[in-house]
Amino acid sequence: MSPTLGVGGIALHEGKILLVERGREPGLGLWALPGGHVEAGETMENAVVREMAEETGLVVECGPLRGWVQRIFDEYHMVIFDFDVSVVGSTEPAAGDDAAEVRWCGLGDLEDLPMVPGMVEFLVDHGVMEHILG
Repeated sequence: MSPTLGVGGIALHEGKILLVERGREPGLGLWALPGGHVEAGETMENAVVREMAEETGLVVECGPLRGWVQRIFDEYHMVIFDFDVSVVGSTEPAAGDDAAEVRWCGLGDLEDLPMVPGMVEFLVDHGVMEHILG
């Protein structure tokens, strides 16, 4: 099993963060940042913009790298680079691609929704939680 490269987008709007419910494995039914695989020949920044559009229907501009994580399970090993993104135009998301649901989430949602392992810790460790309101 070789590691694969992935990206995620951290979109904040009015004290909420944009999250998707995973519609496929790995993490079926769990909530995470929108994102996915980087395709051959694609920059990570372009992958973030593409994945955000595919999973959420939103147009974004890719900002700076916020941090990275590794997810290692029996079937896969993924290294994910998470970037800050700014939504351009409409902030009304629509689930697409492998997202079962997408929505803007406040602090209470993060406590109530089943999250991918390590998600909340990542948001705390990388200074994102201070921008999310209850």
